[in-house]
Amino acid sequence: MVYVAGIIVLLFSLAVEARIGDSSESSLCTETKECLLFNLTCTGEEYEVRQYETTKWVSAEVESVFMEVAINRAFWKLFKYIQGENDAGMKIEMTAPVLMKTQDSTSIWKSSAYTVSFLLPSIFQHSQSPPLPTDSSVYFSTMPDMKVYVKSYGGWLFGLTSRMKSRSLRQSLDAVDASYTKGFHYDVGYDSPTKMRDRHNEVWYIVEGEPVCPAAAE
Repeated sequence: MVYVAGIIVLLFSLAVEARIGDSSESSLCTETKECLLFNLTCTGEEYEVRQYETTKWVSAEVESVFMEVAINRAFWKLFKYIQGENDAGMKIEMTAPVLMKTQDSTSIWKSSAYTVSFLLPSIFQHSQSPPLPTDSSVYFSTMPDMKVYVKSYGGWLFGLTSRMKSRSLRQSLDAVDASYTKGFHYDVGYDSPTKMRDRHNEVWYIVEGEPVCPAAAE
């Protein structure tokens, strides 16, 4: 059984080819040592298209009426994991960005599930398995190789902001008949709660088929 498990772990590690690098390689990551990197397919006034390689994350899902409450609870579960609440008692470097899977059907008075994910550092993407969480509600997940439509904005990420920005991106995509995965989007944050200025957030929709590049800004 141990031998089989070892083979599975080895095959999984060989299949994963993450592109994570020093944050100096990205203007988006200003507070962490490592950052999720991407290949820019095209960019325009309303959105851009990026390609991300397969990556491993640690995740937690929390349900709440309020997005802020759910994200805060899930964030602290993950933060405790990287601070040493794992079977190795190991402290793990914080990375960027933080990914939040959000249902498009969320409303102000309806409970919804939110999944928050921390990107695992590069050492755990290839050569070493990450320590196991001691909290049973914390688990590992994989983001597959994919292209995404991205809309960037500054300020703070709240439930109302998420709804407004995701709706704006959907409208831009629908206007050019772009195909994308419907029903949910990713809210993406690059900054710690203590950063007051020059904050960067994004909303993502997964591309289906060939991406439609946006019109260039005049």
